[in-house]
Amino acid sequence: MSDVHAKRGQEAKAKAEKKLKSWGMFGNKYEDAAELYEQAANAFKLGKRWEEAAQCFDQLAECHVKLDSIHEAASAMSSAAGCIKKADPKKAIPFYNKSADYFCNLGRLGMAAKSYREAAEQLESVSATVEALDFFEKAADLFETENQNSETNKCKLKMATINAELEKYNKAIKLFEDVAKKSVDNNLLKYSVKGYLLQAGLCHLCIGSLEGSKEALERYEDLDVTFSGTRECKFLQDLVTAIEEGDVDQFTQVTAEFDSMTRLDAWKTKLLLRAKKVLEDGGEDDLT
Repeated sequence: MSDVHAKRGQEAKAKAEKKLKSWGMFGNKYEDAAELYEQAANAFKLGKRWEEAAQCFDQLAECHVKLDSIHEAASAMSSAAGCIKKADPKKAIPFYNKSADYFCNLGRLGMAAKSYREAAEQLESVSATVEALDFFEKAADLFETENQNSETNKCKLKMATINAELEKYNKAIKLFEDVAKKSVDNNLLKYSVKGYLLQAGLCHLCIGSLEGSKEALERYEDLDVTFSGTRECKFLQDLVTAIEEGDVDQFTQVTAEFDSMTRLDAWKTKLLLRAKKVLEDGGEDDLT
């Protein structure tokens, strides 16, 4: 069946290319070619010929540009990215960039932000985290411009977790704290604040500054008046105590006890192992 769809796609694509080479008036050839490229793209999709489908959606977008249908061009470019990512996520990035450019030209900044975020997620899926960080930042900036606070926060949290993984702890801390501050007075978001402050606190522990960690805890208790009564706050306090006493076994025990009540995810586990290593080495890491 896939061969049948591929054949239909090739036939429609050939007709579209022929139509573009023909002489036409008033944009009719671009309208006709656009219809044929769309048929070809959808046929290739049904046949799971992702790269060929993406190429046809790309050509469809070019036809829409000729017809001054920029919104349709942006949508076609998004479809191209959606196809090519199934074959190779990195190859989708130029298509997401083009889609974002088109949406920006239309003033549809929220849609442009979604294209950038999708690009970031595809890069993250292949462990291209440094590149992903740039696209999450672009998405966050546009979401913030559009006052889409929830979407902005999601992107900033991704930026924070990636920065921490890259050992850029101060950048991560700033982002976690920023999201916490913007969430603390929101009835829908305030219950997540303790988690963001825990993540920021773990970053402080990885830096290895005992005084910095203590000062951060005091600030967090002021930022969120409910934080001092949470398991997350108690966890950080107990970790700081273990570090202050230079007790690696106590650090391990405190971590195990918290994990038995609230399962630690891979990201937190990674940072706790780094913080434990700093404690074992007995020194402050100069990680910014």
